[in-house]
Amino acid sequence: MVWEDKVSEENSLPGAVAGRTAVPLDDIDRQILSRLLEDGRISVRALAEQVHISRANAYTRIGRLVAEDVITGFTAQLNAQRAGLGTSAYVTMSIEQNAWRDISRELREIPYVEHVALVTGDFDVLVLVRAPDNLVLRQVVLEKIQGIPGVRSTRTWLVFDEVRGRGATWTH
Repeated sequence: MVWEDKVSEENSLPGAVAGRTAVPLDDIDRQILSRLLEDGRISVRALAEQVHISRANAYTRIGRLVAEDVITGFTAQLNAQRAGLGTSAYVTMSIEQNAWRDISRELREIPYVEHVALVTGDFDVLVLVRAPDNLVLRQVVLEKIQGIPGVRSTRTWLVFDEVRGRGATWTH
């Protein structure tokens, strides 16, 4: 019997290869990503000039990168402290088996929860919380997060300082 991997059209991304989540990117795509990561407010005209393509080509490529879910949005990067979120913490969570989907759905709705990751190791979930102060952080952890059905335990790690990493290099 021959087994064939089939991906339903509604779940597949244009340009995606069965069995791979990465979308093929050429040098121009990588240059576009690099420029957009440096400055998400760059005009398409300036972007096209910098990567030596036409504006129409730049619009088409950006549209494709968005459609293929390579680019998932355009946002501003905040200085959390200057924006009034002076207390940051990583909260590790142990959860019941098979509870991830429901818990992740609940966590997405809690104010001040910035990032959620399912991980391996000594705990199951890692959550980044940015709050105005320790009182709000306490409410988020003790009332909101620990109140989610399926959460067994949490540990909170206060963040004293942060630096932004370099990230991936998109150009050669």
